[in-house]
Amino acid sequence: MHIQFVIHEAFEGPGYFEYWALRNGFKTSYTRLYCGDRLPENVLGFDILIVLGGPQNPSTSRDKSPHFDAIGEKKLISEAIAHNKTVIGVCLGAQLIGEALGADYTTSPEPEIGSFPITLTDHGINDPLLSKFNAEEMVGHWHSDMPGLTKNAEILAFSQGCPRQIVRYSPLVYGFQCHLELTPFELPDLLENSRELFKNRNDHKFIQSEHEILDMQTSRMNHLLESFLDGLVEKYLQKGIK
Repeated sequence: MHIQFVIHEAFEGPGYFEYWALRNGFKTSYTRLYCGDRLPENVLGFDILIVLGGPQNPSTSRDKSPHFDAIGEKKLISEAIAHNKTVIGVCLGAQLIGEALGADYTTSPEPEIGSFPITLTDHGINDPLLSKFNAEEMVGHWHSDMPGLTKNAEILAFSQGCPRQIVRYSPLVYGFQCHLELTPFELPDLLENSRELFKNRNDHKFIQSEHEILDMQTSRMNHLLESFLDGLVEKYLQKGIK
């Protein structure tokens, strides 16, 4: 099993995704866009594509972020889906999946930064990959936008601030607006590079203080992510794709 990561910024790394992959002995490769790496040209070289978050959105231009190529990433995602690869998007990555499938991202009703609950929909409750989730779970958030919905997309979870927290686009393609991959090791760098987001914190209901964020408990949501990933790999293998 070969996991390909697309990483937009040094301070938004793979977190628990990487821990899970390495613990399972899976091959991992990394496209670190902030270092000038080029996107993979051949989707046949990996089984799972994980596109991570970043401060950009799918409309961010090359002028504003020279290393971010939304068009190129959407092309990569489209090709991976066309070749029956598993594709997971987190935050910006989820928005890029929606866009690659023809659904425009949009602004979330509320920005969310910190630890807040998500609630499973009926679709989420009935998705076997979320079988370890309770009806409500506390997870990490770091966003002000949300992914678009295709005609066939199903919302699996929502929050008070955002109606699209987990989206299933197809059996092997999922978007997470929330961040189950965060661990205590990532939080200080993420905070250090997000100071601008806290300037008007008191104007928003779902932006926690830096102290609250550093105290975020991640073990439960990491366990849930692991369960989801294990199930997704099993589904991928059962389809006889690899």
